[in-house]
Amino acid sequence: MQFVDCRWQLGHPEVGPELYRAGHIPGASFLDVETELSAPPGGANGGRHPLPAPADFARAAGAAGIGSDTLVVAYDQGMNGGAARLWWLLRHFGHDDVAILRGGLESWLGPVRAGEERVEPVEFHLHPRGDDLISADEIEERRGKPGFVLVDARAPERYRGELEPIDPVAGHIPGAVNMPYAAEPSAVDPDAEVAVYCGSGVTACLTILALERAGVDAKLYPGSWSEWSSRGLAVERG
Repeated sequence: MQFVDCRWQLGHPEVGPELYRAGHIPGASFLDVETELSAPPGGANGGRHPLPAPADFARAAGAAGIGSDTLVVAYDQGMNGGAARLWWLLRHFGHDDVAILRGGLESWLGPVRAGEERVEPVEFHLHPRGDDLISADEIEERRGKPGFVLVDARAPERYRGELEPIDPVAGHIPGAVNMPYAAEPSAVDPDAEVAVYCGSGVTACLTILALERAGVDAKLYPGSWSEWSSRGLAVERG
């Protein structure tokens, strides 16, 4: 079993590594949401947190001690999305033996250890899935059609367009329903095609996880609102 620390703070990339060095579950490795669980922003994938290239993710996962037979237990702080992002990425690349420590490090009852860990690197084998992603163009083609449910996992005030602290445009993708990642998911038809987005594809993974627990499969729109709003696509408010 390999614990993986995925703590992070949006807009403050130094926080995650600092928290890890200050105290983590003994033996845990660290994967950075900004540099290892995402590609650099502005690339072909779009958005603030594009998916990492397969080879880059395999290299990072292997260095973190994740091999073919490894049970991974990911954690962050307060379930803010880092652990769910790793959960989603591992499954996307074919590694299903992964769990999340509910409640994050705050729920850990054992000791913590400061400093760095010496983690034995292993080989991570890629087996990418092809059924768990959706693009902006595919959303444009499907939205408004029967049997398609688009979920916005951001806070209600961002969904309604009352404020937008990060992206250039406020509002949501027309036809999307709001299901904030911090709340229990609403009932969704398990036979529908469900897609989820957030600001940049990180906290949406929490909603995908919650939907899976409710028996609903959902796809991730990785670019999320950060890509959609930058492309000048249709916007709805209210």
